[in-house]
Amino acid sequence: MHKGIFITFEGNDGCGKTTVSRRIYDILKQQGYPVIYTREPGGISIAEQIREIILNPDNTAMDARTEALLYAASRRQHLIEKILPALADGKIVLCDRFIDSSLAYQGVGRGLGIEEVLHMNGFAVEDHMPDATVFLDVSFETGMKRVQLRGNKDRLDNEAKEFHLLVAKGYEEVKRRFADRIYCVDANDALDDVIAHTYETIMEILKRYV
Repeated sequence: MHKGIFITFEGNDGCGKTTVSRRIYDILKQQGYPVIYTREPGGISIAEQIREIILNPDNTAMDARTEALLYAASRRQHLIEKILPALADGKIVLCDRFIDSSLAYQGVGRGLGIEEVLHMNGFAVEDHMPDATVFLDVSFETGMKRVQLRGNKDRLDNEAKEFHLLVAKGYEEVKRRFADRIYCVDANDALDDVIAHTYETIMEILKRYV
């Protein structure tokens, strides 16, 4: 492998994205692939500090544009400090969320507009988009039930149902707009089945680049 591969994981809250993506990382690492795992917002020290500000349940006064700018700032630092160096080193980078989350959550959920948020993040990432995105597709009802059961909800988890419905609508637009790189996996099934289907999808993606 001479070129790194940037694969992101997306999905509505409660899709099991973090659990599944971490398990895929473990499998690929055990199989000897040159893989790293990271997340957004976060992944490196500065971005993790921004994450704490964004997701702190006490920060209810945060303006929508402030929120979007904080995500973009976190993404920029994460990209140049961790993602791009790993890709330059020929690594497979698995990232829990990336720019698609901002398009859905801030672009549609907060009503800022997908084009506006895409433009803002274009400045932040300098057109470094994922090579492929695994979208864990869960029904709205199932996702919300899982969120309620897991506890320790952050500021966005605590938003009203109407907000989460808008985010789901936003993701539908994201899937249409970037259909060439988005691979959907049914996340309503049992966890082991979702992991198995996701692994099959990852193998399909890697075949395009290896």
